[in-house]
Amino acid sequence: MPSNPFATFLIIVPVSFFLGIVFSLFPYDYPLLWSTVPTPSAHFDAIESHLKLLHSAPNLIQRILHIMVAMGLGGLVFKLYKPTESNMLFDGGSLVLYMVAVIVYIANIVKGLRLVTDGTYGVGLGSLTEDQLDNVDRTGFDVDTGDSVLGREDNLKVLAASNTILALVLVGVLVLQIGQMYADRVDERTMKEYEAKAKAELEKKESEAASGHTVKRHTSGKEGKKTK
Repeated sequence: MPSNPFATFLIIVPVSFFLGIVFSLFPYDYPLLWSTVPTPSAHFDAIESHLKLLHSAPNLIQRILHIMVAMGLGGLVFKLYKPTESNMLFDGGSLVLYMVAVIVYIANIVKGLRLVTDGTYGVGLGSLTEDQLDNVDRTGFDVDTGDSVLGREDNLKVLAASNTILALVLVGVLVLQIGQMYADRVDERTMKEYEAKAKAELEKKESEAASGHTVKRHTSGKEGKKTK
């Protein structure tokens, strides 16, 4: 059974929308993660200004973003209603990747934007003792107080890395959806070829049966004449 084109549209449009947002942040993230040149302080100021603008965006923009998130999730759930083997493989994997993107957005990006807006950075990992480092979780927050211990540069690098993870996960969703469309086309073409071959074989058998029946009648007529 081929996938629902409308549900696929509901998935591809939001994912492409989010990839566009992540790509627009790439000029800010590149110097933090991959550039070998030391990042100047002016670049950190530019990143903070941009992130503060994003976090303080009007409610309408935030609602559009959340509507797009819900649209993609709704499309995946809709495609998994009464799933086939193809749906379980491609759409199930897409749903897992999509939920990873949502979790990264809520756990890392939203929290990081709040920290940047408030300007309440931690003292930095380099200023902590061994006992204090043992009390820090993987995301850079103190287990007891819940406060971030990462400094300004580390927090911005975490946000940049989260954007990269989002991009990879969302590209994975697109690859799975495009792979499903390709697999559906191959199955459809194979089915048409099989049906055409079966129809040709059936017509051939019917033709052979009809010709055999005609020959038999013709032979029976000759035998009757000889008997007379």
